[in-house]
Amino acid sequence: MAETSLLEAPELAARRIDARASGENFPVVSVLAPRWARPHLRAIYGFARLVDNLGDEAEGDRTALLDELERELDGTPRSEVMQRLRVSIEERSLPREPFARLIEANRIDQRKFRYESWAEVCEYCTYSADPVGRLVLAVYGHGENEELVAMSDSVCTGLQLVNFLQDPPRDLALGRVYLPQESLRRFGVTDADLAGPLTEPVEELLRHEAERARGLLEAGLPLRRALGGRPGVSVALYARGGLAALDVLERAGWDVFSSRPAPTRWTFARLAVAELVRR
Repeated sequence: MAETSLLEAPELAARRIDARASGENFPVVSVLAPRWARPHLRAIYGFARLVDNLGDEAEGDRTALLDELERELDGTPRSEVMQRLRVSIEERSLPREPFARLIEANRIDQRKFRYESWAEVCEYCTYSADPVGRLVLAVYGHGENEELVAMSDSVCTGLQLVNFLQDPPRDLALGRVYLPQESLRRFGVTDADLAGPLTEPVEELLRHEAERARGLLEAGLPLRRALGGRPGVSVALYARGGLAALDVLERAGWDVFSSRPAPTRWTFARLAVAELVRR
């Protein structure tokens, strides 16, 4: 792979981040955060998106691109995404490890394509999902609070599992199956079945994993009261959004093959209003 392509890839990926953000619910959630925190939350989101773009979409040696990006964490930031992130790291004293773990999650995706057990899935989430919540807590100055970190990890793992439930055909197209192989065997589902169409065994599998996700998300709801104020409201909305996504999946009859069932932005807006009323 040419060196110029290696250096340009982060910029090329970054161009898609703002467009993708406009179609997701993250901007709705971040509006509830205190005004001073919003740039930092968006910087974290931008980095996470950049890493995912490199791990899922970049051409050529993706591991080399991810290595390059990790070096950029400690060097001179070249892309706008990394420049904004550097400001947030310095202003909020954000730890390096969660960023490195997000990069490592995408390295894992280049070499590991199946997960035998639920424990293996949870271990993967300590790289792919939990670091985001830990960085959000760090923005609010609570990154060292073990009780809050545990609740945050629960929410983030739950949200990651929700994504796995929404995307089996997309993940399979990338050569990956994130749902535990032990669960697939339990319900008589093969990897190929995750390409669709919906069958009763697949429906039972998704329903089973959804209950796991629901328990994880509900376990993190006390974060709202623990953080208090607008930080608590905004963080709680992530968990509420995950629970809403599970409700949408259930109403769709667990058919993730005809479309990708997900809450609308209006649903998130209603949830936001409800959280403000609870406050």
